[in-house]
Amino acid sequence: MSALDKALEYSRKLKIDECEIVHVKRKITTVRITDSEIFELKQNLDENYGIRIIHDKKIASIQTSDDSIIQKSIEDSLQTISHLKPREFWKSLPGELKSKNNLEGVYDKKLEEISGSDATDIAQDMINYTLDPKISTISGSLNIVSENFEIVNSNGLSATDKGTYVSGIINADSQIGNSEVSGIGQGCCRTLDQFSTEQISSDAKTMCVESINPQKCESGEYAIIFEPYSVGELLAFVVSSNFNFKTFSEKKSCFSNSFKEKIAVDNFNLVDNPHVSQGIGSKPFDDEGIKTEINTLVDKGVFTNTYCNLFDSFKEGRNTTGNASRPGSPMGRSAESIPVSMPHNLQIKSGSVSQEDMIKDTKKGLLVGRLWYTYAVNPIKGDFSCTARSGIRIIEDGKIKSPGKSVRIIHNLPKLFETISDIGNNEKSVLQWASLPSITPSIKVEKIKASSI
Repeated sequence: MSALDKALEYSRKLKIDECEIVHVKRKITTVRITDSEIFELKQNLDENYGIRIIHDKKIASIQTSDDSIIQKSIEDSLQTISHLKPREFWKSLPGELKSKNNLEGVYDKKLEEISGSDATDIAQDMINYTLDPKISTISGSLNIVSENFEIVNSNGLSATDKGTYVSGIINADSQIGNSEVSGIGQGCCRTLDQFSTEQISSDAKTMCVESINPQKCESGEYAIIFEPYSVGELLAFVVSSNFNFKTFSEKKSCFSNSFKEKIAVDNFNLVDNPHVSQGIGSKPFDDEGIKTEINTLVDKGVFTNTYCNLFDSFKEGRNTTGNASRPGSPMGRSAESIPVSMPHNLQIKSGSVSQEDMIKDTKKGLLVGRLWYTYAVNPIKGDFSCTARSGIRIIEDGKIKSPGKSVRIIHNLPKLFETISDIGNNEKSVLQWASLPSITPSIKVEKIKASSI
């Protein structure tokens, strides 16, 4: 009998109403790049257990890395129950997962078995492809994760999932010209054969070199073309929370009063897609054992759905969308005992316009490759702030005139959705640091005020 089965059996002996145990075993390889050299290689193995018990509609939890004390942990959690407030709306943990989605492109044995030297070779390739006489220093990291995720509960659920993840990022800096500039390249996927060190490095080098000798961007109104990496920043730190059912139901979303109404242009479609091949957030079932489904949040500009987990759905008398998440760092899942609601892969559906054609159709604009310091200023109204500090191009009469200096953008999300004029065909997987994964093309937005810094 496994440690998890013994723990469930013990919870029944204690006559606990419901018990859920999550077991995650992970191998994490990290290579850090500093001053254009490999600085550090780390390989860690960790194994953790997350326990959630529900008794008399009261919920307690604990996490441990020692399987020998799981039973004691369950007993300790039960003793704390009497001090907790009952959640009268709670219904039940899920039962047996009778079928699950069979996903492709989410596991690679080569990544699971990769050695430290092989990982270092990949990181060295990232450095070599970035080298250029105009680039002063290169920094970045390579992260590779393999994991085995298992969840069981006292209602008959028993499900396992194996996954692998790889993500790389390169920052290229140049001190040539009138000011120091930088460029970033990023790539992420689930199998080694789809991971392109050359593309990551090329993106960083191109952004950096083409940013040399930036010119002042005059404060004013622009059409802004956000490239995929900058769109991913907006999705992670501005857009996603507004479609969280908890935020929506508490009237804290800027779209709380717009359900089933038009909130964006006709060709804007936003989905949570947990089934896309190579998606960092792709999974057959969520972290409560609910089968995942593709969830359309905005359909042809109309706000059609939100995302939620069991707790938040029970609280408002609706069904979960299978979005329970126990996010792990730097990627994958963890053994957090209490899950949160998160999208799996937030995806803006591609359009048919190339980024080059977007530029040609722009009279006065900016091309923004990277955003920093992005946060909601007034979440209920949808106001947000961000700074474009590198990867800026000034566009005049359909042509890139010069690289641009930093600008601050203070804008409004509902207004942004309403003034999208083009959606690109250059879809890319984006993973912001310590944030949710997304899949997005470039988007062009009209009438955005940018202030010179």
